Amino acid sequence: MRVNRAWLGLVVLALPALLVAIDATALLLALPQLSAGLGATNVEQLWISDSYGFMVAGLVITMGTLGDRIGRRRLLLIGGAAFLALSVVAAFAVNPLMLIITRALLGVAGATLAPSTLALITNMFRDERQRGRAIAIWATCQFTGGALGPVLAGFLLQHFWWGSVFLVAVPAMALLLLAGPVLLPEFRSDQAGRLDPPGVVLSLVAVLLMVYGIKQLTVESVPAVPAAALVAGAAAGFLFVRRQLRLEAPLLDLRLLRNRPFTAVLVALVFAGVAMAGTGLMVTQYLQGVLGFSPVTSALLFAPMGLGTAVGTMAAPALARRVKRTTAIAGGLAVSAIGSLLLIGAGGAAALPPVVLGITVLALGTGPLFALGTGLVVGSVPPERAGSAASMSETGNYFGGSLGLALLGVVAAVVYRGRMDGTSDSLAGAVAASRHLPAVQGAHLLHAAREAFTAGLHVTGVVAAVVFAGLAVLVLAMRPATRATASAVPGYEAGYEATPS
Repeated sequence: MRVNRAWLGLVVLALPALLVAIDATALLLALPQLSAGLGATNVEQLWISDSYGFMVAGLVITMGTLGDRIGRRRLLLIGGAAFLALSVVAAFAVNPLMLIITRALLGVAGATLAPSTLALITNMFRDERQRGRAIAIWATCQFTGGALGPVLAGFLLQHFWWGSVFLVAVPAMALLLLAGPVLLPEFRSDQAGRLDPPGVVLSLVAVLLMVYGIKQLTVESVPAVPAAALVAGAAAGFLFVRRQLRLEAPLLDLRLLRNRPFTAVLVALVFAGVAMAGTGLMVTQYLQGVLGFSPVTSALLFAPMGLGTAVGTMAAPALARRVKRTTAIAGGLAVSAIGSLLLIGAGGAAALPPVVLGITVLALGTGPLFALGTGLVVGSVPPERAGSAASMSETGNYFGGSLGLALLGVVAAVVYRGRMDGTSDSLAGAVAASRHLPAVQGAHLLHAAREAFTAGLHVTGVVAAVVFAGLAVLVLAMRPATRATASAVPGYEAGYEATPS
C-alpha cells in the first residue's frame, strides 16, 4: 500500500474515532435536557447512558475475531453504516424506551469500530515506526474527542435541541462509507478464530454481568443484586476461559497472555483506566459541587485532562526513539503518579490550579502507555490475529473505566460518609438538603459536605498515585518474551515478535 494512500486512509479511520468519542462524552452533558424532553425516569436515564457502553464492552471481543474472519474493512463499513443510521434515529427518538433500544444497537455498531480500525492500521503500516506514529494519531483523536465532547455539547445545547448531540457522528460515518472502499485495504484470515456461538454467548454474558455489577455497586443501597451479577459474570467468564483454552481456533486467543510484555500492557491499560476514570469522576463533581462552576464551565476546565492525554500520546513515538519503550511507558506512569498527588493540594481559596494542573499532568503521563502500549499489543501478534489482540486491548479499557467509577467512587463515598458522621450520603444530597434549612444551618451543612468531599478527592489522588507507581514498576519488571515463548503462540510467525524493550 503506497505511503500517501496509507496516511489518507488513517484520516478516514481517525476522524470517525474523534467524532464517535465526542458523541459518547457529549451525552453526559446532554442527559439532563434529554431526560426532561423525553420524560425519562432515573432508571431510564441510567439505561440511556449505560446501554451503549454495555453492548460495546460485551461484543468487542466477538467483533474483533469476526473482523479477522469476514474482513476488517467490510465489518468496519457495515458498522459505520449502522452507526450513521442509528445516530439519526437516536436524535429523533420520541420516548425513553426508543432511545434506550437505539443506544443499545449503537453499542453493537460501535463494537465493530475500535478493533477494526486498530487492526487495519497494522495492515496499512508494516514499518514499526510508522505504525507507532499512526496508532498515536488514532489514540490522540479518541482522547481529544472525549475532551471536546462536553464542550461541543454545551454549544449545541445552547443553540439546538438535545438530539443534535447524536448527529455529530453522522458526517464522519458518511466520510468513512464514501472513502473507506477506496483508501482502506481489505484483510481477512483463514487462520482467524471461528465465530464459536457458545463462546460468543459466554463472553457477552460474562462482560455484561460484570460491568453491570460494577456500575450498580455505586448506586444500589443494597449490594445483593450487583454482587450476584458479579458472581454470575465471573462464573460465565471462567467457563469462557476454559472453553477458549480447549479450542484449536478460539474466539479469543488467551495464549497470547504468555507474552509477558503483552500481559503487562493489558494490566496497565486496565488499571490506568481505573485511576483515570475514578479521578475524572471526582474532579468533575468537585468542580461543580464544591467550586460551584456550571456544567459548561466545568467541561472547559476538565478539558485539559483529555488534551493532556492527547499531547502525551502524540509525543510518545518521538520519546520512544530516545529511550526504550518500556522505559517511556514506565516514566510516563511515574509522571501520572505525580499528577495524582497534586490533587492533594485541592482546597481553600486556591483550589482550582492544583486540580487542573493535577489532571493535566496525570493525563499527560498516560500518553506513552496508550500509544506505545496499544502498539505493542497489536504489534505482538501476526497480522491475521490483530483483530483479536485489539479486542483484548479495548475490553481492558472498558473494564478499567467501569472499575474506576465503581471502586474509587466507593472509596470516596466511604471517606465522605465518615467525615459527615453518617449525616449525609452524598454531596448532591447535602446541597439539596441545605436549600430547605435555615440560612445558617444550611451554610454549615454545605461547608461540612464540601470539606468532606474534598477529603475524598485527596484520598482518590493518593490511591491513583499508588496505582500508577505500581504499574510503572510492573512494566519495568516484565521482561520481553523470548522467541521460544512467542513461537508457542498459535499462528505466530517470525518477524512479528514483540519488539524488545
